[in-house]
Amino acid sequence: MADRKQLRLGAFMRPASIHTAAWRYPGAFADANFNFAHHKQFIRTLERGLFDAYFMADHLAVMNMPDEALKRSATVTSFDPLTLLPALAAVTEHIGLIATASTTYNEPYHVARKFASLDHISGGRAGWNLVTSGNPREAPNFGRAEHVEHAERYRRGREFYDVVTGLWDSWADDAFLRDQDSGVFFDPARMHVLNHSGEFLKVRGPLNIARPIQGWPVIVQAGASDAGRQLAAETAEVVFGSQNNLAGAQWFYADVKGRMPALGRDPDHMKILPGAFVVVGATLAEAQAKKALLDSLVHPASGMATLSVLLGTDASTFDLDGKLPEIPESNASKSARQKLIDKAARENLTVRQLAQYVGGSFGTLEMIGTPGMIADQMQQWLEGAGCDGFNVMFPYLPGGLDDFVDAVVPELQRRGIFRTAYEGATLRENLGLPRPANRFFTES
Repeated sequence: MADRKQLRLGAFMRPASIHTAAWRYPGAFADANFNFAHHKQFIRTLERGLFDAYFMADHLAVMNMPDEALKRSATVTSFDPLTLLPALAAVTEHIGLIATASTTYNEPYHVARKFASLDHISGGRAGWNLVTSGNPREAPNFGRAEHVEHAERYRRGREFYDVVTGLWDSWADDAFLRDQDSGVFFDPARMHVLNHSGEFLKVRGPLNIARPIQGWPVIVQAGASDAGRQLAAETAEVVFGSQNNLAGAQWFYADVKGRMPALGRDPDHMKILPGAFVVVGATLAEAQAKKALLDSLVHPASGMATLSVLLGTDASTFDLDGKLPEIPESNASKSARQKLIDKAARENLTVRQLAQYVGGSFGTLEMIGTPGMIADQMQQWLEGAGCDGFNVMFPYLPGGLDDFVDAVVPELQRRGIFRTAYEGATLRENLGLPRPANRFFTES
């Protein structure tokens, strides 16, 4: 039915950041993070499956985990997303290209210029995942002795957004005349100098690249703390959620979208996509066996390392068979830490059990079953106001991706809740998002 709500699908394409054993699974590409030929194969499969976007997460340091876990982690090497995605733009036509860029250890002019370039190179398919860095090991890579405090990161992130979007609006859409007869290349009256001076940033402008095709690349955000939800309500057009049950997702969906009208924003102009770790099998037993095999390949040291990262404190000294001790405040994600603390208390888990839980798919929403079962769950969340779609995580590559595109996508299409062809030429058009007006110029 044409009037049914349509599912939006992104693909999280950092397998080593999804499941610590993804690279070890039989048939998996062990070098999936760092092989361009593999990325070309993955993105072409996703485009065949009519996915909205190819999402590349990023971090600016080797992860902060003990050596015993670090030596088992494929996260130590990966491409810079803003180098990789322009190359992938050249071998695709429709799928969106979303990259993470930190507001904590970048400058806004760099970010604005790179994403504007990606948007032009791709024909209007760029998206910026705005993050405030959570990894304390990033700080010394940028000349800082200590990681920036949580609240300060969010204040800087909000100002950073204002500067980047202001730079994208440096030029009116009709600024570039390129009149060969008169010799006039652009109209100076259609150029704006930003001259921003704020708490953290001082940027003159203008940006030395034309306004992006989409006006602005699509703004993506993933914060789950109160500060993160407020930042999302103020700025985001796509939110990557982390809720792993429908009730929690419904609360998050209502909370974030409920903040938007008071800010002058239409809630329909935001798409909320929880992460979903999907394992497909011809039968439920087959899917469960795949997941069990994958989990069996996680080394205990990796689970404890992941637990330390998510809690923001060294868990290696904890009694493995005891209860989770009191966890001090830290600069780690407050929402991720609290979610684990609450789970441990609610389910009476030992430290060992909690480490095993996060050592696999990091406690994200899991969909394990047949194509019909997975489609049932996705449809329930979509029609139950828990989401607008999902940011799909594949258990291993390429097999897990192939399973989803070849089996789950047709089932979603059969139900009338997923497209059978791309709707437009840009990422915004395919997501059903408006093109933002230029804050400095009216259209002539």
